Amino acid sequence: MKTALNLQDADGFYEQLLDAHEGLSDEQSRLLDARLILLLANQVGDARVLADCVQAARQMPAPGGS
Repeated sequence: MKTALNLQDADGFYEQLLDAHEGLSDEQSRLLDARLILLLANQVGDARVLADCVQAARQMPAPGGS
């Protein structure tokens, strides 16, 4: 699992993500996120890497330190 920043244009991707959610309801946003996760998981393809990523995401502190 890569933990160092590996995006060529992290800010650009973040803007694309924000733009994709614009005008969506909370439910539509959650569905968009779920579809995006599945598409990206398919690109990764490695079950062990995906499991490590899920575990790492669960262990990350919430924004604001909560």
